[in-house]
Amino acid sequence: MPLSGPLFERAASAPPVPRGLPLVIALTGFTDAGSAVSRVIDYVRDDLSPSPLVVFSNDTLLDYRARRPIVSFEKDHLTDYRPPRLELSFAHDSLGQPFLVLAGYEPDFAWDAFAAAVVDLAELYGVSTVTWVHAIPMPVPHTRPIGTTVSGTRTELTEAHSVWQPHTQVPATAGHLLEYRLAEAGTRVAGFVLLVPHYLGDSDYPAAALAALDSLTVATGLVFAGDELREENREYLEKVTEQIDGSDELARMVEGLEERYDSYMAGSTLATPMIHTGDLPSADELAAELERFLATRPDDDKRGS
Repeated sequence: MPLSGPLFERAASAPPVPRGLPLVIALTGFTDAGSAVSRVIDYVRDDLSPSPLVVFSNDTLLDYRARRPIVSFEKDHLTDYRPPRLELSFAHDSLGQPFLVLAGYEPDFAWDAFAAAVVDLAELYGVSTVTWVHAIPMPVPHTRPIGTTVSGTRTELTEAHSVWQPHTQVPATAGHLLEYRLAEAGTRVAGFVLLVPHYLGDSDYPAAALAALDSLTVATGLVFAGDELREENREYLEKVTEQIDGSDELARMVEGLEERYDSYMAGSTLATPMIHTGDLPSADELAAELERFLATRPDDDKRGS
């Protein structure tokens, strides 16, 4: 069980923050198809150099045994200990526009207290909007644009960009709870669910991160260059195409998904086509060869490093 203690600490060197900025939320956790959210967090931290304002307590929120910290070992001694981070930070986009970003792991504990703290922080900084992203696997082809399901209080975004609007019950994430509590507080909030091809969901799919950044741009007006991600995605798709071209089974799968996608598009009154609800082959049955190929690629191919 987590220790009782402060939920967060304010960063001693936190810069002054103007009121009225958009807040972006990216939390890894229950599902992150294509590593979309993980890559967004990496992009923000590596390319935008955010300044922490609030650091949340791992000892209160994190299950260490479920998400173990990384240690570095050098011959006969330890040289580094890197626990996960969950921080509210101040950042600037590629054009220098300021915004707030809550990024890191999804809390394992104290969801109600965490949500209440985020609502209070949003009020403290007078945020103009809150936008969060996550990604789920869906039976859609990688040869079509990644669609989104949009929830929240910003109906103009739902009407323009929600390509699949189900009536369903799903396991909640901390992001869902944040959206729910922020909406109750009267905040303009939007959640974008990225619908990622199921046969690429377990891989590091750069297009998913690019779609997440594009969704944030649509909701906030912030601009994210993502040039390295785009180049990485071109190389990734070349390898996927090569693998599919060499497998009749995979080619038939993609063709079937394309037909269903396009059929949905033709009959849909929503923004873009998305899902067919008929029987679909499982990813294990039809995409095992592709997944093995992606899993055996060197790390530098996966991460572009």
